[in-house]
Amino acid sequence: MLLALFGLQSWAQQAVERDQRSAKPRIVVGGDHYHPPYEFLDEDGQPAGYNVELTEAIAEVMGIEVEVVLGEWSDMRAALESGEVDILQGMSWSAERAKTFDFAPPHAIVHQSIFARRGDPVADIDGLRGKEVIVQKGDIMHDYLLEHQAGAKIVTTDTHADALRMLASGKHDYALVANLPSLYLSRELGLTNILPVANPFSLRYGYAVKKGNSDLLAQFSEGLAILKNTGRHQAIYDKWLGPLEGAGSIPWKKIGLVGAAVSGALLLILGGIVVWNRMLQREVAGRTEELRQHQLQLIQADKMTSLGILVSGVAHEINNPCSLLLLNLPVLRDAYQDAREILEEHYHSHGDFDLGGLEYSRMRDEIPLMLDEMLDGTQRIKRIVGDLKDFARQGDAELNESLDLNQAVRTAIRLVDNSIRSATGRFEVDYGRELPAVRGNGQRIEQVVINLILNACQALQSPEQGIFLRTRFHPQTGRVLLEVRDQGCGIDAESMARLTDPFFTTRRNSGGTGLGLSVSAGIVREHGGNLDFESSPGQGTRVTLALPALAGDAADAVPSAPGIAG
Repeated sequence: MLLALFGLQSWAQQAVERDQRSAKPRIVVGGDHYHPPYEFLDEDGQPAGYNVELTEAIAEVMGIEVEVVLGEWSDMRAALESGEVDILQGMSWSAERAKTFDFAPPHAIVHQSIFARRGDPVADIDGLRGKEVIVQKGDIMHDYLLEHQAGAKIVTTDTHADALRMLASGKHDYALVANLPSLYLSRELGLTNILPVANPFSLRYGYAVKKGNSDLLAQFSEGLAILKNTGRHQAIYDKWLGPLEGAGSIPWKKIGLVGAAVSGALLLILGGIVVWNRMLQREVAGRTEELRQHQLQLIQADKMTSLGILVSGVAHEINNPCSLLLLNLPVLRDAYQDAREILEEHYHSHGDFDLGGLEYSRMRDEIPLMLDEMLDGTQRIKRIVGDLKDFARQGDAELNESLDLNQAVRTAIRLVDNSIRSATGRFEVDYGRELPAVRGNGQRIEQVVINLILNACQALQSPEQGIFLRTRFHPQTGRVLLEVRDQGCGIDAESMARLTDPFFTTRRNSGGTGLGLSVSAGIVREHGGNLDFESSPGQGTRVTLALPALAGDAADAVPSAPGIAG
């Protein structure tokens, strides 16, 4: 009797939940039916791809009902304009499109390429004038050629695949298409006689709605922010796009099978979590409002995460021209040295002459200096880009590296050099000699040092106030120390007690989230260390990071200065 009563109650609860779900309006999400790996119809005719999985994840975290409909791109775009489709899950942004549509923050950067047959002349965007260029109907590159009157003879197709097939068969001159889908399609279709010859555009790619539909766009923007902040967006991105960006030889079908297996495992795990959540529902109910407030604060913090992703992408784009400069500048310097004897002979025979708008007698000494300065600057850019890419890369979470704290501090300083220069004219660093190594995760320690330096910069009230860093070894405690001292506004006693509390900040009005020191304190605890704060209003702040030294290195270390125990 008791079991029957329990079963009846469970059935009634499920019926109520079904009624609630059915009452929610279903949002129609449109996309391209053949634009892999972003969105496509699989072998069973079901929507699949990066965009589709991202949309389903947003629907899950936001508690909304969606229906993904894929068709020819031009039809989907027309359906959005007519209101038959509520939102498109993958549209590239342009200023002209922004007059008709509203866009969410981008969830990917799509590179557009000019494809040509092997052996045909290489052309940039200006070189398309008078040429027959194949584009997908209604695609961003179709819009671009029309808006900018590029002078090309436009040939439209329904899909990227049709454009590549036409080019490979000898029809027309070039195809202007998205790079990653076209590379994938050319391999899948066996089109070995075509290749990308130029990459003229990198465009923001994300959700788009009809102008004025701000409520729906806000829902998807908020859901995307939550996925980014929790790391789920990166996991979906890596699953669909990461293998193609990194190792292009991986077969797409194999990736799909692996993704399906992982998805199945995740569904099983999520099913278990749902059952467990039902058992704990009464305990969780009391904390729902508190977690909602935290979620809103995490969305604000996601602005910093999005900025980090953007910086990482810019760093990647800088690498190619930087490498070109590093290759060519030494050649130019050698060429000038070879030509200098001829120039000197002409100078002694005919007198002074203009070179680059200035007298040769002045330029002969300036040119080598300019080339050397350009080479030094390019090498510095290369180092900064490398540091940015290393910092943005998601590394191994295990604390198994042997770290040099001095090197971690140097890298952190390079990454925030612009913030330091903007905040103060007095920045001094005293590196301890022969510090013992510490064990941990280098990327996380760099994150802590960056947070401490940025906090010190934000505490300063004028550029005349300084920031002072010092590393040393404390032999009595066996710890390696980093001291960050600023001459800023200081911290009152009440705030001192809450510095490492999540979401506590004294800079809420200026965009502070209260996560920096909280996250830093957690990282330091994982490494077996501690953070100590000393401050008073108007007297500046001193933060000491202490990490345990490796036993063997600590025994052999030489103190950096006398009286270090004090």
